[in-house]
Amino acid sequence: AQMTMLRFDDNMFSGTISSEIGSMEELQGFLLANNNVTGTIPSEIGRLKKLTKLNLRNNNFRGSIPTEIGLMSSLTTIDLRGNA
Repeated sequence: AQMTMLRFDDNMFSGTISSEIGSMEELQGFLLANNNVTGTIPSEIGRLKKLTKLNLRNNNFRGSIPTEIGLMSSLTTIDLRGNA
């Protein structure tokens, strides 16, 4: 079975999101709110065509939102509040 949900809310995770996230093609939810993740949101996240929920709020992401996110037709919920 393929993993469909990554839920890492409310931990003390730090570091960055690897560009390898784009290879998790069956992912429907990526919830990483309330951590200390830094860097930029990788453009490879746009490869997640089945993703419906993306929650990266309250981290320390910097830079612009990848344009690829705007092309994700399955995405119904996105929360990027509280970043740098």
